[in-house]
Amino acid sequence: MDFLRKMNPEVPLRLGLGLMYLYSGRDLIINPIHWEGFAPVWFERLVGILMPMDAYLRLQGAGELAIAFLLLAWFLGRWGVRVAALLAVIEMLGILLLAGIDPITFRDIGLLGGAAALWISSWRSIDAVW
Repeated sequence: MDFLRKMNPEVPLRLGLGLMYLYSGRDLIINPIHWEGFAPVWFERLVGILMPMDAYLRLQGAGELAIAFLLLAWFLGRWGVRVAALLAVIEMLGILLLAGIDPITFRDIGLLGGAAALWISSWRSIDAVW
């Protein structure tokens, strides 16, 4: 149990969020049609002015893969965590504010909380394992 007391809580947050973004980013690029139903109609129309929705979702997937890389690349140090966590907070806030309440809102609230906790934690000096 001493290991758990010494473990930096950022480790499971980075790993969990990083793997989630790796999965969703990859799937957004490969299967954008699976994600179209989650966007509000007004948002699809707005995006449609600039580009096809599947192109936007693939672009979103590339952004999520970048967040995953920053979270999982331990060699990048604190700046990578700060940038990734801040981008995740902004994305989750945007989804919650723009998409409204739907069957997966509970997930977005949890991801927002985890990303916010990671961002706040990244500004602290923690002497812990990893």
